[in-house]
Amino acid sequence: MALRPEPTAPFLAVQHALRVLETVSAYGSGVTEDTIARRTGLPTPHLGSLLLTLRREGYVEQVADGAYVLGSPLLMMGSGAARCRSMESRLQTMLSQLRDSVGAAVYLSRYVDGEVAITQVADGPLTPAVNEWVDFRSAAHASAVGKCLLAQLDHDDRRDHISRHKTARLTSRTITDEKVLFSRLDSHPSTVPVLDLQEYAVGTVCAAVPMTAGSSAACLALSLPVEDAHRLRAAAETLNRRVAPLLLSLAL
Repeated sequence: MALRPEPTAPFLAVQHALRVLETVSAYGSGVTEDTIARRTGLPTPHLGSLLLTLRREGYVEQVADGAYVLGSPLLMMGSGAARCRSMESRLQTMLSQLRDSVGAAVYLSRYVDGEVAITQVADGPLTPAVNEWVDFRSAAHASAVGKCLLAQLDHDDRRDHISRHKTARLTSRTITDEKVLFSRLDSHPSTVPVLDLQEYAVGTVCAAVPMTAGSSAACLALSLPVEDAHRLRAAAETLNRRVAPLLLSLAL
């Protein structure tokens, strides 16, 4: 069984953010930065930057005396259906902002019950989504989303997936050899976006970055028409930088 990759910077940032939020939550009337630093063990410069990000995203607020309290989005999150609707709405807003930032359709995807699932999409007239000409569940070997999710699975789970969804040739660039596919997935650095250069569909290029949180496999992806392929790597780098806030939303 293949080992999962070590946590990368975005995931460590999420772990640190959760520790900060747990501390702030424990002090209902507010807690100072010094107390947060003492309780979490995080260095002051890193903590200051993290608190600034959490304030910008609305997860914490600073009251008149400088103490920190939980932000209204977290306080509004209840349980059950209401919490799910609140989280989905917040994620959709973040995806829409990211779409406008990178100038591309953006996708949030997960591996659910042995299948690739596109759970949320932010597209628009100027940033159309990929034409799903082949069911994404059957095209994990060819799409950036699918390859990114498969890379987060262990060897046995990958074999199980491929046994149920054969590696059909969708374009001349599609990898159909299972050994070659698995070798590329294993050798691909976890910090580098996974690319699809017209492997799923002629005329479309895509990129995906992992969003592994615990045992759940997820990814953030974007797509561009091939005439905008020159923007793909820069857009993918922006995508990579924006993973941590989305991971935090999924973890809460």
